[in-house]
Amino acid sequence: MSFQVVHQPEAQRFEAKVEGQLSVADYELHDKVMHMTHTIVPPALQGRGIAAALVKEALAYAREHGLKINPLCSYVRVYMQRHPETQALLAR
Repeated sequence: MSFQVVHQPEAQRFEAKVEGQLSVADYELHDKVMHMTHTIVPPALQGRGIAAALVKEALAYAREHGLKINPLCSYVRVYMQRHPETQALLAR
């Protein structure tokens, strides 16, 4: 399965359309910190790596733009725990 993750800065989210359904990773940007608030994948699409792809793209964007991450979303928090290379992005 292939899909593209697209950043929608005006909506403050990363999104992917798969099989006509929208999956999103929402954030709020304040003082160079991306507060990752929600990651939503429709039940029919779960388990396909879509949430991981959304979060990976969001973290890459943060790294490229000198932003830190506040993982308010439990999925983002667990993703960052499982990927130690992302720890430097954590807002302290």
